[in-house]
Amino acid sequence: MKPPRLTDRTALDRARIRASKAPGGMADFLHRTLADEVQERLEVVNRSFTDAVVISGFPELWARLMPQARQVADTEVLDLEAGSCDLILHALALHWADDPVGQLAQARYALRPDGLFLGCLFGGETLSELRAALAEAEAAEMGGLSPRIAPMGEIRDVGALMQRAGFALPVADSIPLTVTYESALHLMRDLRAMGETNALADRHRAPVPRRLFLRAAETYAARFPADDGRVSATFELIFLTGWAPDASQPQPLRPGSASARLADALGTSEQKLGDRASPESDDPD
Repeated sequence: MKPPRLTDRTALDRARIRASKAPGGMADFLHRTLADEVQERLEVVNRSFTDAVVISGFPELWARLMPQARQVADTEVLDLEAGSCDLILHALALHWADDPVGQLAQARYALRPDGLFLGCLFGGETLSELRAALAEAEAAEMGGLSPRIAPMGEIRDVGALMQRAGFALPVADSIPLTVTYESALHLMRDLRAMGETNALADRHRAPVPRRLFLRAAETYAARFPADDGRVSATFELIFLTGWAPDASQPQPLRPGSASARLADALGTSEQKLGDRASPESDDPD
């Protein structure tokens, strides 16, 4: 069964091209933050990788951030061959995937045994302030709500996708980032320069009156103020780590194969279920 269509790829591609050609330059600080974090995590792994791949919506940007890696676009069918690499980074694009499990499974298929996958996507706390302000403004100005910001998963749900995709030793963690802007309108302008504007397939196509965004900016400033008259915005980066299965990796023990008793480890006595004392009965019979 084909997954439901979340993203209008034509609109997304158009937004990304527009961001890469933004007059003031692309707002790439989140990608640069990710690149620094990935470098730190690879140093902790303490392994050498010879065939790295980056999957992203901005290959030219990531060619500068990770010049040693091959760049692959985040299309529905990834340009990857089986067992062709030992390291894959999926960089801030999974939240636009109609089939995120399919993206992860293709990445696992492309990794050699014991190859490493690192993924980063926006989590559910991302732009929570903007969601609230837009919803309140739209309800007041338009009398209803429409999809304006892509849905983003919670860390528990996103982490479960790694197991479904067949990765070994999966781990999910998150880093919340708080960024301040002069106003909500400046935040929305930055999102445009990130290529993260509304590209939802079910978005309303009719022109939006400017008063909606002005009211959202007023609501935003009142509810989410920061120092010096600015406003705060949250970006939650969820990191996914997993390995292509290999016989050399730690394996769970078979049930019943333990060589020590839990009672001994806890320093207590073991009592079988059948040995439990039953309460005395007051019934003379």
